[in-house]
Amino acid sequence: MDVSHGKYLGVDYGDKRTGLAECDVSGMLASGIATISEGGMRKTAERVAAEAEKRSCKKIIIGLPKNMDGTEGERTEVIRAFAALVREYTEIEIDFYDERMTTMVAYRFLGETGTFGKKRKAAVDTLSAEIILQNYIDRERAARR
Repeated sequence: MDVSHGKYLGVDYGDKRTGLAECDVSGMLASGIATISEGGMRKTAERVAAEAEKRSCKKIIIGLPKNMDGTEGERTEVIRAFAALVREYTEIEIDFYDERMTTMVAYRFLGETGTFGKKRKAAVDTLSAEIILQNYIDRERAARR
């Protein structure tokens, strides 16, 4: 097993809440770690950069919401602006992962596990970040084979 992979931070950016996840140093498993509500894009970007630094991450993976036909729309521009702000606070590499349908998958999973109401609202962003990051590291691992 290649343990030189290093930790990644997964980010599901939202205007009100941003979900965070990290993977283990072997790059095998993503786990949700927090939902932050810093208030404003700049403060959130600063917090994301600080979390990545604190956790010694070597890469930040930000969910990029593409349209169903694969094109980029207004929301994608917002995410790219957010990533540019994160870059102001850290030199850690940033990459994107197409997050189409991630939130829908997260809501479905939470429904299947009986998580509703306030608990669901609190968990969906972190779970979405976890799904984004797990999909990213799975794709990366498959590409190395």
